[in-house]
Amino acid sequence: MMIHMLRFLLLSAAGTLAACAQNPLTDAVMARYKSVRQSLIESAEVMPADAYSYRLTSGQRTFGEWVAHVATGNYGYCAVIKGEKTPDTAHLHDATDKSVLSEALKKSFDYCDAALAGMTDGKALTAATVGGRQVYPVTGMVNLVASGNEHYGNMVGYMRSKNITPPSTARAKKK
Repeated sequence: MMIHMLRFLLLSAAGTLAACAQNPLTDAVMARYKSVRQSLIESAEVMPADAYSYRLTSGQRTFGEWVAHVATGNYGYCAVIKGEKTPDTAHLHDATDKSVLSEALKKSFDYCDAALAGMTDGKALTAATVGGRQVYPVTGMVNLVASGNEHYGNMVGYMRSKNITPPSTARAKKK
């Protein structure tokens, strides 16, 4: 009898937890998105303006080019999430100024914030047609987080080589 009661309680608890987590996919993506968003914006802010032209090696992007690349990618991924054509980002390809690039990065995240506002698992898994092809918001969501984390990792090397503590490390040390 005790085993049956325990099973009942566990199943009831599991059902309650499942009901509380209405959008587990979206919730998981949003948690990672918020973290990488913060790290990338803070990276753009913490790097000195004169280091935006810095390259780790001659074959790599400058730090500023990484910031522009992330902003451009954000617009592409979040356009998929919104089910619309990617906004024009051509002006970012030649930008080198820290204030211009860091502001462009913030605006790209504002665009993504709007794309993700009110997102649910149901919406994430509903196809849209953009440019004659079928896209799913979840694809943009996953790519946004994966790309952001990858590029934050690229940028960490630049910061460390300049003796700058990366934002995620600084936050971890405070805890």
